[in-house]
Amino acid sequence: MNHYFLFKRLVAASLLSVLLGLGTPTALAHGPDGDHAEPSAGASTLAGGARLEAKSELFELVARLQGDHLSILIDRYASNEPVLKAAVELESGALKAKAKFRAEQGDYAVDDPALLKLLATPGEHALLITIMAGDEADLLEGVLRTAAAGAAGLDHDTEYGHGKPWLPIWARWLGGAALLLLTLLVWAWRRKAKQATKFAGEQA
Repeated sequence: MNHYFLFKRLVAASLLSVLLGLGTPTALAHGPDGDHAEPSAGASTLAGGARLEAKSELFELVARLQGDHLSILIDRYASNEPVLKAAVELESGALKAKAKFRAEQGDYAVDDPALLKLLATPGEHALLITIMAGDEADLLEGVLRTAAAGAAGLDHDTEYGHGKPWLPIWARWLGGAALLLLTLLVWAWRRKAKQATKFAGEQA
């Protein structure tokens, strides 16, 4: 193979590695398990995005604490089919409240002031959710974890646990430069070895 052609291929591969290292990371999935849509946008999230997930053999749900209500999305566990117009009731400690189905958002909203005040308090809040959809009924349990006000403002990846922090750009540039240098050294070594072999053959 032509040495110059080989050199061009090695340099191109190294530069490609550098460019790939500078790519901007993006989340691969949004929402728990990528199955549920996010609760309605426009409502501010309290206390760093308090949320809850629960599931049973029949249903699964995701709840988010919004500025003036608790939004709940409910699916059938086996098919991910949205559960609409069900009777939903929440219980936490001595407090109980019914959730109202919102057709436009496709979710259930709890706006009971006493329950919302409790859930907005930093800490862990055990919730018991009763769902009655037609002839099916189930009881789901979960814990809503509300962070202190100082912990608010977590980014999406931190909140959902997607991925790990990426290296800073300078570190990726340095790694790419080191890879390029290593490629050039390997190419020079191979060329020198081939020349030495050719010289030995001519001497023989």
